Parts: sequence; C-alpha cells; structure tokens
Amino acid sequence: MSLINYITQIQFESGAVRLLKEECERIGIRRPLVVTDKGVAAAGIVDIVLDALADTPVTVFDGTPPNPNEAAVREAVAAYRQGACDGIVAVGGGSSIDLAKGVAVCATHDGPLQSFAVIEGGAARITAKTAPVIAVPTTAGTGSEVGRGAILILDDGRKVGVISPYVVPKVAICDPELTLGLPPVLTAATGMDAIAHCLETFMAPAFNPPADGIALDGLWRGWQHIERATRHPDDRVARMNMMSASMQGALAFQKGLGCVHSLSHSLGGINPRLHHGTLNAIFLPAVIEFNKESASVRDENKLERMAKAMGVGSGSEVAYALRAMTKRLGLPTGLAELGVTREMFPQIIKGALKDHSHKTNPRVASEDDYHAMLEASL
Repeated sequence: MSLINYITQIQFESGAVRLLKEECERIGIRRPLVVTDKGVAAAGIVDIVLDALADTPVTVFDGTPPNPNEAAVREAVAAYRQGACDGIVAVGGGSSIDLAKGVAVCATHDGPLQSFAVIEGGAARITAKTAPVIAVPTTAGTGSEVGRGAILILDDGRKVGVISPYVVPKVAICDPELTLGLPPVLTAATGMDAIAHCLETFMAPAFNPPADGIALDGLWRGWQHIERATRHPDDRVARMNMMSASMQGALAFQKGLGCVHSLSHSLGGINPRLHHGTLNAIFLPAVIEFNKESASVRDENKLERMAKAMGVGSGSEVAYALRAMTKRLGLPTGLAELGVTREMFPQIIKGALKDHSHKTNPRVASEDDYHAMLEASL
C-alpha cells in the first residue's frame, strides 16, 4: 500500500476501494451521498462501492452530466438534504468529482453556485463548513480527486472554476482496477488530459520545483503508457501508471495551468458535448509553440526537459510528437473535426480571456494570439 500525503491523503493500490468505509469513519462521514453517473452505475462500479460501504446509510445521485452544470448541482444538493447526508463519496471521472465539489459547497453555504466562482470573487466565500468529500476516480485523466477546484457550467453558459483549499477531497482512493473497463476512446481522451496537465503546469511560471518534479515524472508515466492502456485495456501496469500520471498532473497544477485550459474551458462552455481531454490534446501543440517564446520557458530549458521526459529528440519536436500521438490514439487532431468553425472564434476568445487559467500562462496571450492558436488548431 502506498500512502501519500501531499495536498491530501491518497490511498493508491489495486483493490484500495475496500478501504472506503474505514476512510468514511475516519473523517466522520456517517451518511454519505454517492455522486456518480449512469454509465458508472451501469458498469457495476457503484455496486462495488456500495458493497464497500456495507451497513452504511447511503443516498445515491447518479445524474451527473458529461459536463457538470449548475442544474445538476441543485438536484444533487436536494438529494443531499433529503438524505440528511453529512459528506459525499464521488465515484467516477472528473465530471462526478467536480459535481461533488460543487455540491459540497452549495449544500453548506448560502447563495447560488455562481457566487462561488473564482471569476466572481467566490474563493473567499468558501469556508471550512464545506462538506467533506472522498473521491474514487474511475478514469485516469482529470486528477480532480486531488485537485483544489471544480470546473462547472453555470446557468448562463459560462464554464467556471470553483477553487478553494476547502474543496480538496479529504481522501482520494485511487484503485487502478476500477479503470479496467474504460473504453479505448475514453482511455485515450482522459489520458491526454492527464498529459496536458503535466505539460501545462510544468510550463506555468510560478516557482515550485517540487510541483515541477511531480509533473515531469507524471509526464513520463503518461507518455510511456497511454498507448498500452488504450490498445490493451487489461494491462494493469499501464492502468496503474496512467492513474498515477493523472493524479500527479493534478497534484502539480496547484501552480497553475495556461492557454490550453483557458481555450478548452471556453469552448467546452459553448458546446458542453465536446470532451475536455480531447480539446486539450488538440490545443496543446499550438500553445506549446506560442509558449516557447516565453522567457521562463527558455530560461529554465523547459522544452528540452519535456522532450527528455517524453523520449523525443529535442524541444522543437514536442508539439509534433503530441499531434502524432493524438492521431495514433484515434482522437481528432483538429477543431474542424468537432464541428468548430471560424465564426465561433470571437466567442471562444472572449471566454478564454476571462478564464482563470489565462492568468497563469507563461506568456500573456492577447486576442490576436488566441486567434492564431485557434487557427493553428483548426
């Protein structure tokens, strides 16, 4: 068993889900709300979780949409209150875990979800009253199980971050066995999300060498194992390394992300049907080319260090290698394949400029810069 205490407590091992009841008792959750989605429930994973919570009064909310939104938060808050719950067990990918974080805040604080968004000054409104969350990821991508934020779509269509130390799950139970049934396309898309986190947070300019080290190791694990996990779903070593890469990317992105995420958050708010990890994979090459002119990226030799972790010849080949990997995995390599048109650019750019990730890119992006990145990603 690997017990990790960095940001939060992480139980990482095949079969770790068996520890769920013990962890609930340790942090004082007596009546949990299980937040999940219908796909995870249909796959039998919720049954595994309920077995692990034997004899515990449980309320289940399985209405998480692919991109969690304010309406789903309200529905889950109602279930939380009806069940007299005192904590949340989030079971699923980043959508379920992010929704659980929104519920944890809104069930214990007055005001609509919008009032807790970072861009609305909401971080200061989130307090220690936030309900405790235990996260049980079933994908290897977002790393939300160790993250301090949730990405949620408001009623007005904006895709925003709800970010606070109080929304970090009290425990992450990382059981690679729960990812064995993940379909190849989702393995690839969520895996590229994890790789994007490792790359983008490593390029972020904040001085945080421990986070940089975690990100580079996560990048190495993700890059070496994503094709194996996609092509051989039962490869337990690959699944373990992809779950670790996902976790590591999120542990590291406490230092910030950048234009990849400001663009994907904006576009994902405009069209919630688009998969976040796929968008990140598409935007990465153009953003890396843009960031190579940044002083912090040049001075710390970051492109070469990323290339070394990925096993490619030089920093100048990183963007090409990413595009080639995305193609090998069978994912779209351009926005046009997703139905995105140039007419949408102004709306995407407007959202990107307001996104919280925009501020932590190593090079300040203008409206024209974003237009060029979108053009290169089309």
